[in-house]
Amino acid sequence: MSLGVTSTVSWYWPSTLRARLFLVLLLGLAIAYGLSFSVLFLERYMSAKAVMLGTLETDVATSIAILDRLPASERAGWLDRLSRGSYRFVLGPGLPGVPDLTTRGAEIATKIEEAAGHRFPLHVEAIPGDDKRLQAHLTLSDGAPLTIDVTPRGVMPIAEWLPYVLATQMALLLLCVWFAVHQVIRPLSDLAAAADALDPNRKAAPLSETGPREVAHAARAFNAMRDRIAHYLEERVQILAAISHDLQTPITRMRLRADMADETPERDKLVQDLREIERLVQDGIAYARSAHGNVEKTSRIDLASFIDSLAYDYQDTGKSVAVVSAVDGTIPVKPHALRRILSNFIDNALKFAGAAEISVERRENGEVAITVLDRGPGIPDDMLEAAMQPFFRLEQSRNRETGGTGLGLAIAQQLAGAIGGSVRLYNRAGGGLAAEVVIR
Repeated sequence: MSLGVTSTVSWYWPSTLRARLFLVLLLGLAIAYGLSFSVLFLERYMSAKAVMLGTLETDVATSIAILDRLPASERAGWLDRLSRGSYRFVLGPGLPGVPDLTTRGAEIATKIEEAAGHRFPLHVEAIPGDDKRLQAHLTLSDGAPLTIDVTPRGVMPIAEWLPYVLATQMALLLLCVWFAVHQVIRPLSDLAAAADALDPNRKAAPLSETGPREVAHAARAFNAMRDRIAHYLEERVQILAAISHDLQTPITRMRLRADMADETPERDKLVQDLREIERLVQDGIAYARSAHGNVEKTSRIDLASFIDSLAYDYQDTGKSVAVVSAVDGTIPVKPHALRRILSNFIDNALKFAGAAEISVERRENGEVAITVLDRGPGIPDDMLEAAMQPFFRLEQSRNRETGGTGLGLAIAQQLAGAIGGSVRLYNRAGGGLAAEVVIR
């Protein structure tokens, strides 16, 4: 049962921190404002009742005494003079009523009895059909009946302009709550946006360190964290580049010694292993260099000519590479980096599908998407993101000819970041893979 209640409460609870803070502050201030108004209203009601009962006691005592001493013939002329806003005097038994047992009726009866000095028999009745009207019946000294018709007043009437004041105060309350929530949430939103856009491979403006002490401290901590991440990544790439570079010399010596040895099956296997090691070292150097792709300068190229030239280079070597769609115009880009990205995509398509197609699209927001398509086996959906990581190989065999080094897509992603773009892999409907680079 408690689980159902919890689910219902959570369903009504806002999902964003901004809405939760706004709701909590607004409800808290509205409740406090309502309590203050209720206390003031109750105090005003009690004061008005006290004034009414006090006036009723003193005035009624005087009025009853005057009417009791006046001749019966002169009493009617004094009725209007002695009446007040909350009660009036009526000669005679009055209207038939029912006994009033309410607290208010008891208070009024007590005040009138005290005013009459307990000299006159008195009972209070409520008039049927009017829950606010009471009549007190008593008999004067000469036996004449006298009725006091009482219509108790509530609090004093509310001024017509008061609702407008209340509406203005609520509007001001809403504005203040919204401003307070905005001031609290804005630094958090800026921090979340900076975290989403965090890319240690790109130079970005640091997060502003202005504002309250806590906000400035969080911004400084975030900027320091980003700098440390960038330093660690750069250090890792430098280590990879240094190791790969230093390995080239001993590998070259080993190949020379192997070439000078007698031709035997063991020698051929050794030469093949050295070639695979050399290829891995070269890919490591290429990956390290791709992390520093900002060295190349940006230039404007004719997109259609660039794509056609890339396809012709493959076609000249007998490879099945076709351009299925192209767009005219020029774009600012780093040509060598873009060529390496597309060459990597095309090489993968040729390796796993035997053919590749290039599609170019210019989107409404100004982005240019270049996609290399194939009809190969594709990549399982749950492994598409992992395929972009360094040294990740979908083909788990030890054969470098089929499995590769696992650095090709990682290099493409590094280069895409260097040219201000992004890389995306997705499976095609009907089979095959699409490798897309988007240039902004």
